[in-house]
Amino acid sequence: MITKIKNITTFTAEDLFGILKTDFADYLNEKLDAAVTVDFAHVYDIIDVSFPEIIDGVAFFITVSEDEITVSGNNNTPANNSDVLEKQLTDFLKLSLN
Repeated sequence: MITKIKNITTFTAEDLFGILKTDFADYLNEKLDAAVTVDFAHVYDIIDVSFPEIIDGVAFFITVSEDEITVSGNNNTPANNSDVLEKQLTDFLKLSLN
């Protein structure tokens, strides 16, 4: 699934990478009442998001442009593991971007 979010405040990939690294795991774990490990990698305008204890490899790719932020899932990720994680990730991004 691909989700597009307007980049209203014009975050760069580097800005968003910093926010994700410092705040997303706490947000996710509070929402799920869990202790999920979240890893990130950042190259140019793409941020890879991984949940190594739940899903093998990269779960989501976040592409940042001046106009929008696109979240796309890795096609190799089982849907039952990724739906809840993707919803929490997109909800967090929408909160962070406004």
